[in-house]
Amino acid sequence: MTLPVPRSALADTVLERLTVVYATGADPVRAREAAAYMKDVAPFLGIRTPERRRLSRTVLDGTPRPAEADCAAIALRCWELPEREYHYFAVDYLRRHAGRCSSDFLLVARHLIATVSWWDTVDLLAAHVVGPLVAADAELVAAMDEWIEDDNLWIARTALLHQLGYKQATDAERLFRYCLRQPGHSDFFIRKAIGWSLREYAKTDPDAVRAFVATSRDRLAPLSVREALKNL
Repeated sequence: MTLPVPRSALADTVLERLTVVYATGADPVRAREAAAYMKDVAPFLGIRTPERRRLSRTVLDGTPRPAEADCAAIALRCWELPEREYHYFAVDYLRRHAGRCSSDFLLVARHLIATVSWWDTVDLLAAHVVGPLVAADAELVAAMDEWIEDDNLWIARTALLHQLGYKQATDAERLFRYCLRQPGHSDFFIRKAIGWSLREYAKTDPDAVRAFVATSRDRLAPLSVREALKNL
């Protein structure tokens, strides 16, 4: 599904600057290396992360704080550009301004997660955009209950990972329930996400994770178990 891009003067300014400034840091050799490392999910400009963030500060220098429509417009327009660094810019921008977005922004987040999907953008959107949106509005839990069943593995992975930063606020019952909704999934990225989500929660409540794994080991994939217990 294609989402309409809101009108945004701020997005006009940011995108005009972004494409000019990022072009100055392009490196074709690094671009080929980066694309190969990321399994050719998208072409790259070849800008290393520290340099990209420096260039991003130049792009955003003097720009005002965005409204939700500005966030949506910037992210969606960045996603229309082929090179992956523009997607990274959008993710960084949303991480910074997720608190300015309402529950309605979940639709935009879902589009970004399901489009040009790979772990490098999906995981950050899950933990730093979807997670805060759900934490701010308990009604969005129903959406996560749907996402964990989704045929799109990246949507299901997001449901598993959106509580990564919740710590004591983690809904452990829901986390464990989600893990048991997809325990035998055929895809590595789901099995890995189950283990990762449990390993992260184990930093807060190791006994609860030990107990869950002990009672569910026969249903969980070996990879998920290893990841869950890695630091215990």
